[in-house]
Amino acid sequence: MRILILNWRDIKNPKSGGAEVVTMAHAKAWAKKGNDVTWFTSSFLGGLKKETIDGVKIVRQGNAFTVYLRAPLFYLFSNTKFDLVIDEIHGLPFFTPLYVRKPKVVLIHEVAKEIWDYMYPFPVNVIGRFLETFYFKFYKNVLFWTDAASTIDDLEALGIPRKNCVDIPCPVMNKTLEKLPEKQKTPTFIFVSRIVKMKGIEEVIKAFALILQKEKNAKLWIVGDGERKYKQYLKNLVKELGCEDNIQFLGYVSDQDKLGYMGKSHIILHASVREGWGLSTLEAASQATPSVAYDAPGLRDSIKNGKTGILVKERTPENLAVASLGLLRDNKKYLLFQKACLEWTKSLSWEKVTQTSLHLLEQAL
Repeated sequence: MRILILNWRDIKNPKSGGAEVVTMAHAKAWAKKGNDVTWFTSSFLGGLKKETIDGVKIVRQGNAFTVYLRAPLFYLFSNTKFDLVIDEIHGLPFFTPLYVRKPKVVLIHEVAKEIWDYMYPFPVNVIGRFLETFYFKFYKNVLFWTDAASTIDDLEALGIPRKNCVDIPCPVMNKTLEKLPEKQKTPTFIFVSRIVKMKGIEEVIKAFALILQKEKNAKLWIVGDGERKYKQYLKNLVKELGCEDNIQFLGYVSDQDKLGYMGKSHIILHASVREGWGLSTLEAASQATPSVAYDAPGLRDSIKNGKTGILVKERTPENLAVASLGLLRDNKKYLLFQKACLEWTKSLSWEKVTQTSLHLLEQAL
């Protein structure tokens, strides 16, 4: 097959995230099977206009906004006559039903909904939420592929027939531990994500402040980077709560170091508004570290509630803290969670899911 992926970012973009990691894992597996895969995306400072990565041809034009205008021109005037187009939605789609007459598949990691309010000021947030309720009308007869079953519920509410939706889970890239690791001697929590408001970092810090009242020596490691202004706001919040000696901002770390921190931690905390899948909680599970998280789309799919972690129904820092302390202090339950974490991550493999995605594309033709 000659496959075209339309996505606003690619794997080398400085702002790329889990969505691009997942997309690349599938794309390079398709290329390895002999398919011709092109990924059309936006440019970034220092990025090549064209390059091939793991057999996937990357073409970069425009910026994060104009890439949506350039995509139709690239598709219509490309020397390659594509058999299938993947329209990857991140808040905005590429509106492929308007100009692509070949088979199409929409890849969507999450429906944005309230993310617009967390990430953008007025009136952009209002416009974004309105457009999201509107543009799905163009896609009623298109096949949808998403990571989490809970996202299908959101899509159905927006008018996409459930029969047109398929969920394919995301395994971890790293190896799952064969035996339980040695944890820190003091209760240690970890948060791993981009440092942005929608990921719930403020909720996690407030929950940890409450945990600290009961566990005086507890530590919180914050792994990930974000805008300097917001990070300073968080550091001021930590100071106001009197937690500066117990919370460490580690910034961006290598994948190896990230897994090392996860393995030494007792619990990973997550309080995101919504996720496409919640990959960091699955990575932590591969290191025998259970999760305590808000019951949000994506997180309720990557975390097996009551087995590999606890999903907090009432989304408050107080409830996050209570659930965390309860799990931390129940040694028997904690050990069962650790073992279930390793079993869960071992049950998912990239070989299996990329075969599933390739079969999905073949069915769409």
